[in-house]
Amino acid sequence: MGQVLGCVQVDQSTVAIKETFGKFDDVLEPGCHCLPWCLGSQIAGHLSLRVQQLDVRCETKTKDNVFVTVVASIQYRALAQSAQDAFYKLSNTRNQIQAYVFDVIRASVPKLDLDSTFEQKNDIAKTVESELEKAMSHYGYEIVQTLIVDIEPDVHVKRAMNEINAASRMREAATEKAEAEKILQIKRAEGEAESKYLSGMGIARQRQAIVDGLRNSVLAFSETVPGTSSKDVMDMVLVTQYFDTLKEIGASSKSNSVFIPHGPGAVRDIATQIRDGLLQGNAASE
Repeated sequence: MGQVLGCVQVDQSTVAIKETFGKFDDVLEPGCHCLPWCLGSQIAGHLSLRVQQLDVRCETKTKDNVFVTVVASIQYRALAQSAQDAFYKLSNTRNQIQAYVFDVIRASVPKLDLDSTFEQKNDIAKTVESELEKAMSHYGYEIVQTLIVDIEPDVHVKRAMNEINAASRMREAATEKAEAEKILQIKRAEGEAESKYLSGMGIARQRQAIVDGLRNSVLAFSETVPGTSSKDVMDMVLVTQYFDTLKEIGASSKSNSVFIPHGPGAVRDIATQIRDGLLQGNAASE
């Protein structure tokens, strides 16, 4: 009904191109407009002013002969003040932008090796945006932003890169594990050395205390019982300890059978051996 009456509506974020007898006449802003069709006025078309996005996949080759697929995302929009150029100068805006993206990417990436391509993707995006801005500004379009969203190497190259990375990490893990085991062994050896040192100190002090105790006992017994020598007292003490040892062995519930020579001669030999050992230990400690 509105068109019959000569009235048209232009939506928000959109402009309409008005023609009179096939010639450009005006750009209609959003709102309601009177369009006397009887005088040759008509709407040639509408142009959206919203930001649009175009994703471009471009296959190219790096400097080290690796084929990659570069995915670029182009955000662009038509300018209201240049709506005439945007509507009439380009028949297919998306194909035009895609052609410029292909040209810039295929001129930039072959100068870089694969690693540099990943590292300098922001520089590639800026180059694409700069070239697009210069080219599309003549056609009434503004390039809002250009992003390199992905760089996909060939599947075989990607698998090889993953294997190299995995091997490198496994080598680092093996090195760290070996270093940890080395440190563990060193600490264990230091701990064992310290433990043996302290154990030796404890044994030496224990023997020293035994020797001092026996010496004091011998001296006290000799002074109390006249006519006894130190040797007699030592023999008696050692024989007493010998019988105490036999008693403990027999009283233990988990002890096995122990066969030892027993008799006056055996007791004398054992007493002699123990006394000689204690005297040597006392001399060594002093």
